[in-house]
Amino acid sequence: MPGCAAAETGGLGCARLAGRFAGGLDGERARPGRRRRPRCPGGAVTHRLPFVKMHGAGNDFIMLDAADLVPGELLDRDRIAALCDRRRGVGADGLIVVGPAAGADFGMAYYNSDGGEASMCGNGARCAFAFARDRGLIEREGTCATASGPLRGRCEDDGLVSVDLTPPRGLELGIAAAGDHPFGELHRADTGVPHLVVPVGDADAVDVPRWGAALRRDAAFAPDGTNVNFVAPAGDAWRLRTYERGVEAETLACGTGASATALVLWKLGRAASPVVLLTRGGDRLTITVTPDGASAKLRLNGPAVTSFRGEVDGDV
Repeated sequence: MPGCAAAETGGLGCARLAGRFAGGLDGERARPGRRRRPRCPGGAVTHRLPFVKMHGAGNDFIMLDAADLVPGELLDRDRIAALCDRRRGVGADGLIVVGPAAGADFGMAYYNSDGGEASMCGNGARCAFAFARDRGLIEREGTCATASGPLRGRCEDDGLVSVDLTPPRGLELGIAAAGDHPFGELHRADTGVPHLVVPVGDADAVDVPRWGAALRRDAAFAPDGTNVNFVAPAGDAWRLRTYERGVEAETLACGTGASATALVLWKLGRAASPVVLLTRGGDRLTITVTPDGASAKLRLNGPAVTSFRGEVDGDV
């Protein structure tokens, strides 16, 4: 949540996934009752790939079980982007592969809708915990290995999922951008991926496609760029709109963006914990901020919903 940093990646074959998930693709740690699909010579895809479509506060994902990927099957950037295409594919802000991982109950690999790998996605992580529970990898709570570090999460019976994020880094208040913009203040924090936080008077009045894209690519945040969050007071809560890099558009919610925003508001003394963010999709994300020396611990809580299940042909 998508809020996900894109890292360039080549073809993601089964060998790489097997390494990521500690043998989960080779049958060594296959779960009881799971039938191994036939191998495909030369990386050809000859089967229908099962998936689950989930969303966390409107931030939507294609969820894949690593056990359903055939050894030799290629998940490269183009195929991931095709699956996430909302007109020709399943459609999603990102794709998540879940499977066994060394040192944790399970692991997740996350990819933005452009096919680029990302180190972290907050809403994606919450969906991954719900998905892992459904697959029997955890009961109610457990640990998840991610590229940004291990996470602990808990699934509640009311459909809400909480995740303790990795310690935030790089909190900077009152920074400057290289280019011109109409905003009075800019702040940034890294909650697994980098985020710019822009307080405004009215979030609904912001031209997010224009200014989100401009700040995302501003030279001050080169070479990788940043996600951009516009936040405004809304009674006892805060209204949040996020422009995500890798998606290159506004998304309905962003978990790491909400967490970075809550941290900044808390640090500025404008919000007390827990901080409630109202997403573009109409849901509520609640972030508990706990002081931890010079830094803080962040817990992200919100809905994780299964929308539907299906299969895709191998040529998608």
